[in-house]
Amino acid sequence: MDAILEAVRATPDLPPFTMTDEVVNCHHNYVSQEMHFGEEVFVTRKGAVRAGRGDLGIIPGSMGARSFIVRGLGNRDSFMSCSHGAGRSMSRTEARRRFTIAEHEAATAGIECRKDADVIDETPGAYKSIDAVMAAQNDLVEVVHTLHQVVCVKG
Repeated sequence: MDAILEAVRATPDLPPFTMTDEVVNCHHNYVSQEMHFGEEVFVTRKGAVRAGRGDLGIIPGSMGARSFIVRGLGNRDSFMSCSHGAGRSMSRTEARRRFTIAEHEAATAGIECRKDADVIDETPGAYKSIDAVMAAQNDLVEVVHTLHQVVCVKG
């Protein structure tokens, strides 16, 4: 994190910024040994992140949508978890069949990202509405910050 912040601060085209003591370190697709309902269990979070009371997390939208910094509400019934992002509404194969590069370029207009055939399966239309996903988990997290995408780095 320190190396990233140093590199960002050294970029002359960015405005100055300050950093707080809060760092969001949020990974997904992992197994964790935790206590739930009085038992020690293994929780597999596939496409999910921990949302214990006060935990900070990141819930990204698609390449063209907003993303969110959230604080977990510690919902016991969800095993203190929430979704990791918008989630696909169609398979990668279907997205490659359905969308064109021109449609992908239009959907990601104003966002610096790849706009070639190798990422067509990541086009925004291949994902669920981030607004619907966030509304469905308002008992799991509260939104702390809304991020408006300007750059999306995808393999």
